[in-house]
Amino acid sequence: MTTFKRNILITGGAGFIGSHVGRLFVNKYPEYRIINLDKLTYAGNLANLKDIENQPNYVFIKADICDYEKMQELMELYHVDGIIHLAAESHVDRSIVEPEIFLTTNVVGTQTLLDAAKRHWKVDPEDKYSREFRPGVRYLQVSTDEVYGALGKTGMFQETTPLSPNSPYSASKASADLVVRAYHQTYGMPVNITRCSNNYGPYQFPEKLIPLMIHNAQTDKPLPVYGDGMQIRDWLHVADHCAAIYTVLTKGKIGEIYNIGGNNEKANLEIVRLILKELDKPESLITYVKDRPGHDRRYAIDNTKITTELGWAPAYTFEQGIHETIQWYLNHPGWVERITSGDYQNYYHKMYDKAEAPV
Repeated sequence: MTTFKRNILITGGAGFIGSHVGRLFVNKYPEYRIINLDKLTYAGNLANLKDIENQPNYVFIKADICDYEKMQELMELYHVDGIIHLAAESHVDRSIVEPEIFLTTNVVGTQTLLDAAKRHWKVDPEDKYSREFRPGVRYLQVSTDEVYGALGKTGMFQETTPLSPNSPYSASKASADLVVRAYHQTYGMPVNITRCSNNYGPYQFPEKLIPLMIHNAQTDKPLPVYGDGMQIRDWLHVADHCAAIYTVLTKGKIGEIYNIGGNNEKANLEIVRLILKELDKPESLITYVKDRPGHDRRYAIDNTKITTELGWAPAYTFEQGIHETIQWYLNHPGWVERITSGDYQNYYHKMYDKAEAPV
């Protein structure tokens, strides 16, 4: 049986960010065993990881983070000593229609995972007053800048900015962050929290702004823009986010929060026009639709803490990243077609219905 230097559980590892994190760790650190846990809801796509699925340091498990017994079983079976928690319902529009799903997965699921990790990692799990954990273990909560609420025309979110979420999605993420903080304060659990700005890049589910606009423009469908389209976001390439996650997991000071931003503030309408220009499509495809409830006007991240204390910095300019992203979608029409048709969901049944993943 192979002995690994570390055993890292990535929850939500078949999602957009999770699949990129998993690929990075599997390829760059063959001495680490990467356990990819995903419930495979609509946004989970195992085909994103086809290139690493047979690697000896990679394991996939289909499970729900709300299942405490299963989480306990996996912690013990794979000797998990690191957790990167990405599993979450993450689309604001969906949270407005079905808030209860977001609260269950994002809050209850996080607490369940924390409790399983606490029991497995404590030196004496039966001593409720003990704050002693095994050396080297770490829980990383991957959160969002949306927990801070909205900004005015100036200013940036800092790690000390009060939480003021405005949607059921951001409220569920803020709640989960507070539960993580409580486990550190109450039990001494070694945790970190990262809060990132809007991610973009290859393999993103086409309900999100950039892949949706690329797909609709390619097929000459209307490009729906909320309100006046002047909502401003800071854009972070997913590869830069993955590098930041690794940096915090390995160098972050226990108990600290780190903001991760790309230094790329752009209005939604500006991005839509850029995509149309790149694809040589007319702006007449833009269709303005009624703004969604609780739509925050502006986000901006101050990433000074992670850049000065841990030495991370974004490598991508937005111009470089968006060009590469558009080209990726143009070069992978089959991937987009499988997603929009729902065929990607058959991949799991084809690959994993036969047997459980090996230890």
